[in-house]
Amino acid sequence: MREAVDFLEALHDNNNREWFNANKPFYKRAEAVFVEFVAKLIDGLGEFDASVRGLQAKDCVYRIYRDTRFSNDKTPYKTHFSAFVAPHGKKSGYGGYYVHIEPTEDGLIGYSMLAAGLVMPEPIVLRSIREEILDNGREIVDAVDNSNGFTVSVYGQLKRTPQGFPSGTEFDHLLRLKDACTEKRLSKDDILSDGFLTQVLDDFRSIKPYLDHINRAVQYAHEEMMR
Repeated sequence: MREAVDFLEALHDNNNREWFNANKPFYKRAEAVFVEFVAKLIDGLGEFDASVRGLQAKDCVYRIYRDTRFSNDKTPYKTHFSAFVAPHGKKSGYGGYYVHIEPTEDGLIGYSMLAAGLVMPEPIVLRSIREEILDNGREIVDAVDNSNGFTVSVYGQLKRTPQGFPSGTEFDHLLRLKDACTEKRLSKDDILSDGFLTQVLDDFRSIKPYLDHINRAVQYAHEEMMR
């Protein structure tokens, strides 16, 4: 992963088309390193999660090119590599396993991380997830607590329990979430270690019980939409 990290650090300091085009071979080598990692990750995930077997890296890896049409930030490239391994691919609407490699501190997130879950679900899916929390909140909390250091992401949390759901339960903090996502920070040393892939797979295996709850709720919502 060294070449991927080196490229991203260099891109951070030279985020313009002239530099990028002049260093296209550097980018291609770095991209190939990350894509190969994702391909191996998919194979490893498939050993304990049948829902992602058969995916290819291209189904999961995000482009490095930024959409700047509606942003005040006109830098043309992301300064991270990322991939989302979810059933049927990154655009399926299912929860999945997310890898984010960002070695600099002032990029999109500001750190590298693993995540598991679903961000910005459709309203009917979010309602189904909240119903899953009401039914199995203790199992969901235990799944996170028993993982290898994942924590629930509270970004964008509502101030009150959403309408239609009871307030005052021990799972209010989960019901107020607009996403259903857990995360674990990574250090640069983590990424560059020889055992990085093995550790990522161990971490994702540990959080799979949480993801199973999320995707069960997603499936219920999809079935409801098809009626």
